[in-house]
Amino acid sequence: MVGDKDWIDVLSALLTPIIAFLAVGIAVLQWKINRNRLKHELFDRRYEQYEAVQKFLGSIFRSGKVSIEAQSDYMSGIVGIEFTYSKELKSYLHKNVWCPAIDLECTQAEFDGLMAGDERSALVRKAADIKIKLGEEMDRIDDVFRPYLHLGH
Repeated sequence: MVGDKDWIDVLSALLTPIIAFLAVGIAVLQWKINRNRLKHELFDRRYEQYEAVQKFLGSIFRSGKVSIEAQSDYMSGIVGIEFTYSKELKSYLHKNVWCPAIDLECTQAEFDGLMAGDERSALVRKAADIKIKLGEEMDRIDDVFRPYLHLGH
């Protein structure tokens, strides 16, 4: 009987470290799961902002104009982009997407009321140049966003 008592004492002594080891293992697994969940949530938010930029540019090319609705959707879609991406990306989008789009809207508003002539033709050419620039941005935008939309584990 003394041998059985020794095994019970040994197992009792090992029980606490085994439980502690299991608790640490579960904590590590929970940490990894939470880290991956946060990565996915950040990706989802970033992708929504990326889609807002794509939809804005797409709406310009579908309609040939910059609508107030598209502007509103774009602005609400990229809210907080400096936090989910970077200040540099926000500046890039402002300079290369937003400003040309607003310039296009203003140029089109100028030539809408003009009769055919040199002034109207010059404004139409300016609008065409802006659309070309926005088209180049649309081609480039995937490369700009790609480093941020990579899910590495």
